[in-house]
Amino acid sequence: MDSMDSTRAFVKDVKRVIVKVGTAVVTRADGRLSLGRLGALCEQIQELNSQGYEVILVTSGAVGVGRQRLRYRRLINSSFADLQKPQVELDGKACAAVGQNGLMALYDTLFSQLDVTSAQLLVTDNDFRDPDFRKQLTETVKSLLSLKVVPIFNENDAVSTRKAPYEDSSGIFWDNDSLAALLALELKADLLVLLSDVEGLYSGPPSDPHSKLIHAYIKERLEGVITFGDKSRVGRGGMTAKVKAAVYAAQAGIPVVITSGYAGDNIIKVLQGERIGTLFHRDAHKWAPLGEVGAREMAVAARESSRRIQALSLQDRRKILLDIAAALETNEKLITTENEADVAAAQQAGYEKSLISRLVLKPGKISSLANSIRVLANMDEPIGHVLKRTEVADGLILEKTSSPLGVLLVIFESRPDALVQIASLAIRSGNGLLLKGGKEAKRSNVILHKVITAAIPENVGERLIGLVTSREEIPDLLKLDDVIDLVIPRGSNKLVSQIKESTKIPVLGHADGICHVYVDRSANMDMARRIVLDAKIDYPAACNAMETLLVHKDLIETGDLNELVVELQIKGVKIYGGPRVSSLLNIPEAHSFHHEYNSLACTVEIVDDVYAAIDHIHRHGSAHTDSIITEDREVADIFLRQVDSAAVFHNASTRFSDGARFGLGAEVGISTSRIHARGPVGVEGLLTTRWIARGSGQVVDGDKGVVYTHRDLSLQA
Repeated sequence: MDSMDSTRAFVKDVKRVIVKVGTAVVTRADGRLSLGRLGALCEQIQELNSQGYEVILVTSGAVGVGRQRLRYRRLINSSFADLQKPQVELDGKACAAVGQNGLMALYDTLFSQLDVTSAQLLVTDNDFRDPDFRKQLTETVKSLLSLKVVPIFNENDAVSTRKAPYEDSSGIFWDNDSLAALLALELKADLLVLLSDVEGLYSGPPSDPHSKLIHAYIKERLEGVITFGDKSRVGRGGMTAKVKAAVYAAQAGIPVVITSGYAGDNIIKVLQGERIGTLFHRDAHKWAPLGEVGAREMAVAARESSRRIQALSLQDRRKILLDIAAALETNEKLITTENEADVAAAQQAGYEKSLISRLVLKPGKISSLANSIRVLANMDEPIGHVLKRTEVADGLILEKTSSPLGVLLVIFESRPDALVQIASLAIRSGNGLLLKGGKEAKRSNVILHKVITAAIPENVGERLIGLVTSREEIPDLLKLDDVIDLVIPRGSNKLVSQIKESTKIPVLGHADGICHVYVDRSANMDMARRIVLDAKIDYPAACNAMETLLVHKDLIETGDLNELVVELQIKGVKIYGGPRVSSLLNIPEAHSFHHEYNSLACTVEIVDDVYAAIDHIHRHGSAHTDSIITEDREVADIFLRQVDSAAVFHNASTRFSDGARFGLGAEVGISTSRIHARGPVGVEGLLTTRWIARGSGQVVDGDKGVVYTHRDLSLQA
């Protein structure tokens, strides 16, 4: 029991078990009884019986066995002429009567070999309408179990008043799955095990390599997302019937496990707490992890919802954003309370000040976020925007249009306001979204997600935006390269590097924010002081904060270098020097130029000229944001043209490198990638392109019948 899965801990209190075995398990493909599987089943029940468990068996298979026997009987009693005539289908009730006899004879033989006594109890749907019958049933089973006898239940199909017992699905129970669930309640079982011909419930067809076993069924997460296959090849149930029965029993408080009856020890494994099969439990939603299947279903649901939001009109999509903005303001007090709880917990846990700074939703932040969403809502429509229109040939018009990427996975740390920005950008761009925030902001993220998704209309579905709550789920999400289209990590260098190394999904983002400000010899020093202080002090934890200050060598003799350093120190900035500055000013030497402080600290170094500054940035920077302070326009142009970063500024603070400040409405992150979006990524960075052609019957036909014009047309239709 040491290896027991935490979600199966309840099994240690199980005493009374009902095991239901289906027709597909007890019979072979040719209809004959499977002696091997029945033998293994009986051996497991004998072992459990000897360990003190009370085991009740519900078995199918009588009709199938009877049909096989009667077909054989008819064959040997028929003349050749008889066999040439159309064969009348055998009576199902006759099959049940003959098959029940043979099925029970086999159980009796197998159990007798194991020194176990079994008893047959045949019931019909109508029996359960009688309270006296139900009372007597309980008494009989209690008596049998006290004698260590295994009760074997089956529906008495031979005398059932059901028109066609393998087709009719009305009444108190309608197949052996629902009978097993009914008996579990009636006989107060502690566990119901439904044995199937597959390992459990899968996210898709079990034969599909992309399908994965669902270890815990959570109705809210899976209902309407997964589909079940056809009914059993020989019985009347199948997985749909099993799930229906399992949900019924679990809601009534009896745990259910659906697992394979083909394995010879699965019942034993279930009672040892091993994580096999699919568990149905009343409390599953509280403790079942998202896991490998939940991740896929969440992504699939996000894609389906994204297609629905794309189908809405511009006004309807705009209204969703305006409703979200209003909901955030309405719930500001609740959001602030949850955020304060996160901040207090982070302080108590001893997190760094820079992380706590990013975690805090300062007064006015919710209003600011709501206003940013309104700006986004009122932007021009980004989806389906015609970027290029070409006449390919006479009567054949080709359009290049903007289109959502699909499903985004955004992993971010600390900042709960990022969740709001990212969610609003995803909605504006028509993308599905999976969000994974840091554990330090868990309460803030949960309440923000709840407020936002509650404002999404039912015809789109709140599954448009999924919130992932555990770090353990990230590896499963990163495997879903067939469902998730883009990963955007926002966090530490370590986080981004790990994600890039462990996924086939394209990754958009930046590992480091090592931003430089270069003060040239021709700089206006009052301007330089303002920009340097702003770039470092305004928000030291931001990725666009200055981490390295480069100063022209001529500013040593003028005293401007010293003044800049003193100004920073007065503001509480810890100064580290490069080799030249540390020896000149007698300050500690930086252990590396490629270092992001994310705090009130920075590196200062001397360079000979603008070319040396550019070379330093290329060798030690992260291609995020770099700025030059100079009054020499020619030097500025050299810097702007040659620095190969996502954002390059002249006489401006690096802190301007931001989606909202760029007028993008908000940003999903800042990218230093060379492919796709670069710099602050807003709505446009979350779009790709599609080609739409409108023809009039053209065919290629080896290009013989087409005269290509390739003429550019006006973007207006």
